[in-house]
Amino acid sequence: MTNEQSELTGIVPSKLHKVLLAIAVPMTLVAMYLVFIWTPIERMMGPVQKIFYFHVASAWNAFFAFFIVFVFSLLYLFTKKRSYDLIAGVSGEIGVIFTAIVLTTGPIWARSAWNTWWTWEPRLTTTLILLFMYIAYIMIRNLDMEWQKRARLAAVFGIIGFANVPIVYMSIRWWESNLHPVVMSEGESAGGGLEPSMLFTLIFSVFTLMLIYFILLQKGLYVEKLKLQVKKMKAKEQEKMIS
Repeated sequence: MTNEQSELTGIVPSKLHKVLLAIAVPMTLVAMYLVFIWTPIERMMGPVQKIFYFHVASAWNAFFAFFIVFVFSLLYLFTKKRSYDLIAGVSGEIGVIFTAIVLTTGPIWARSAWNTWWTWEPRLTTTLILLFMYIAYIMIRNLDMEWQKRARLAAVFGIIGFANVPIVYMSIRWWESNLHPVVMSEGESAGGGLEPSMLFTLIFSVFTLMLIYFILLQKGLYVEKLKLQVKKMKAKEQEKMIS
């Protein structure tokens, strides 16, 4: 077995995947119950505020996905292991999906809060830039060149792209924007934050989507592993035909 094959062996533990899937299904159902039935309707914004749980949970998991890209890009540059490159690539794709959800749910929520679908508010703008950066990252990963060079270029870009994540998070503080809606409890003036049931639902939603992230990560790695095996089989067939 070659070093590359040994690196890719066992990337997707099927038993663990089944366990995660068995946990994710009931957690998703519970999350939907918490969002739409258990938590109270927000007094000022009404039912549209329910988007908040999907919007924020997707944002945090997009950040987490890009953090994984950052970490495994660094690991690849230091070790040159292809498995680390694959993990970074799949995580980047999942992060783009979560960011797209953020930018889809955000305008729906904003329509009620700002009476407009889009405004060039700092957090929306920086999030859009973040999406474009990681779409470019995925495009780099699909360039037609030797995989080692492509992986090295993608790793560098993935590390640089992550620098935008703290910018997105801090944007409304750095640019002192008060447009971005924040759902607070009635006790805000007394120093309160989210109403306890809303906070619990938000945290539960974040962890539910994080579990889905790991399931998608395993599935994505499995697909990438199959692609590599197919390429190797085609290469062997071509060698046989030539010989």
